[in-house]
Amino acid sequence: MRKRKPKKRIINPDPRFKDPMVTQFVNNLMYQGKKSTSFSVFYDAMDIVAEKSGEDADPHQIWKDALKNVMPSVEVRSKRIGGATFQIPTEIRASRKLSIGMKWMIKYARLRSGKGMAEKLSSEILAASKGEGAAVKKREDTHRMAEANRAFAHFKA
Repeated sequence: MRKRKPKKRIINPDPRFKDPMVTQFVNNLMYQGKKSTSFSVFYDAMDIVAEKSGEDADPHQIWKDALKNVMPSVEVRSKRIGGATFQIPTEIRASRKLSIGMKWMIKYARLRSGKGMAEKLSSEILAASKGEGAAVKKREDTHRMAEANRAFAHFKA
């Protein structure tokens, strides 16, 4: 890279949980710049999570646990070496882990069947917090692929 590294943007914390990670999640959830709609969907999902898990459970903590269960630690990257393309397993840095986990959770919540995005998101969060669901399966598949290609780890870029 010729130019200097771009400055990291500071994300403001959300109004209810005072957590910048929630704001980042809502930014990924957002369609066509409708942030207030996205916040209402997320908070509705949190209310549903609190309702389904019991009154003593903290929905914010359940969401964090779900995100932790979805975040991958390794991924495979394609690299062309001497005419052949190899899938090389690489470690993922912390910020990329978080963003991939968020995007997978949102993607698989959208693919779920149900009525309304808040309902779908809450069921995906609850499933992921228990170590189930499509987003967790995606992480396991990614880890399995990295494990299968461990023989090519010495080609690291």
